[in-house]
Amino acid sequence: MQGDFYTNGKYNDQGMQTFDMEKAIDEQPTYVLFNGREGALTGDNALKAKVEETVRLLVGNGGPNLVSSFHVIGEIFDRVWDGSNQHYEESVQTTLIPAGGSKVVQFRTEVPGTFLLVDHSIFRAFNKGALGVLKVEGPAAPAIYSSSAAAQ
Repeated sequence: MQGDFYTNGKYNDQGMQTFDMEKAIDEQPTYVLFNGREGALTGDNALKAKVEETVRLLVGNGGPNLVSSFHVIGEIFDRVWDGSNQHYEESVQTTLIPAGGSKVVQFRTEVPGTFLLVDHSIFRAFNKGALGVLKVEGPAAPAIYSSSAAAQ
């Protein structure tokens, strides 16, 4: 679930933060988060998969204001369903999810690594909290991808 939050404090201010109606009206959230808190899908809470598994995510956007540009960095969605199990798009990199809407994205993992789940309105990911992690474990597939940095 993605959601936008409007607080009187600045991003990462400590303590209880009250709702800021002016920020909400201006659609300038303090936070854009997955699962209601920063880091909800990172560290020990990261999603996990194995190489050659199919990953299917139901991604909702509670809003209340912003559209989500949902993307997994390093993956292409094999299929994306928009409210119907009968009709889907194929080979999608980023999918728009309206406030109050949801989509199902599906892809098959091919290589091990750490993949970032983001709102590809990218400053929301790195400056407002809309960032998650998918850790894929398994054997390397150098015919698909190799990196000297990964070997170090």
